[in-house]
Amino acid sequence: MKRPPALVLLTLLAWTQAVSAATVVVVYPTDPSAQTTGALTLLHGELASVGLEDSTIERPAPSSPDGADLRPWLEQLAAERDAIAVIDILSNDQVSAIDVWVRKSPGRFEVTRVTVDPDMPNATARLAIRTLEALRASLLESDLATRYHRDEPPAKPVSPAAPLLPQPREPARERRPASEHEPASEHEHIRLELGASVLMSPGGVGPSILPTVRGGWALRPSLLVEVAFAGLGHNPEVTTATGSARVARSTMLLGGCYRMWTDRAIWPYFSLSAGAQHTTVEGLGGLGMDTHVAQKWSFLADAGLGTAMRLYRSYHLTLSGHAQMAYPYVAIHFGEPVAATTGQVNVLLSLGVGAWL
Repeated sequence: MKRPPALVLLTLLAWTQAVSAATVVVVYPTDPSAQTTGALTLLHGELASVGLEDSTIERPAPSSPDGADLRPWLEQLAAERDAIAVIDILSNDQVSAIDVWVRKSPGRFEVTRVTVDPDMPNATARLAIRTLEALRASLLESDLATRYHRDEPPAKPVSPAAPLLPQPREPARERRPASEHEPASEHEHIRLELGASVLMSPGGVGPSILPTVRGGWALRPSLLVEVAFAGLGHNPEVTTATGSARVARSTMLLGGCYRMWTDRAIWPYFSLSAGAQHTTVEGLGGLGMDTHVAQKWSFLADAGLGTAMRLYRSYHLTLSGHAQMAYPYVAIHFGEPVAATTGQVNVLLSLGVGAWL
């Protein structure tokens, strides 16, 4: 018999109220790793968000090689703690699978295995979200079945069926992150960043403040191909007793960036790039000297180290430092003596705001 949508909605609201004081037991492996501890924290937050209380317990060592005694132990654990479900974290070093055991009736459990690819971005957080969806689906299904049979005429008694072995089924559909502190979408492929950089040359040329644009394409969650441009900013002057000159520099780079701990709010990264530096030196004249302009292109090598912090969904703030070397470097002189150099060793400090598109 079909139920009207309004009745289904009332059932959903009733289930939300019914689980507000229910308990869920979370079982974790012996000597939990950092990933397992993170999964426990995320599960605690997800369960609390729907009004479920949770308690944790360490999984005992199995008395048989294949762990066949797990089901009786889970039944006893659920009975002792009056729990409606048991969440079992299977792995330790890389948390990639969780079993959700829901008590349908005394002595009868139904299990759903939730899995996630450990190499995907924010795997631990996604696994916690999918676990809550699987728990919701099983509890709601059980509640609807109970209400349906309550309205039907009593059926003829049948002999109880033997318990079936737990069968994995497809993981519940993942919901979209709804909080600014949750991980960004898995479709992080193209990155755009705008910011500013300070370029310094210990050889005597003052610092330049340069607008900076960076673009990236993700080959893998942790590995990016990046292109960067910095230029068209403040041009410092080199002044001596015999003359002065204005120095304009711009850089273009192509390289790779490796990110670590991408499932966290703050993650470090390092980069290696190569490209070109364009330098323009404009003599300002004076003391009988004519204005003179010289330009030079140089090969540029860049090594960078930085950190990024997630701001909101796909937006993040980056801060990085870079060591650069140009060949050939540029020497500025008025007459014979060299007044300053740029490119022998450059130091670049960059601050930017980026987003995944």
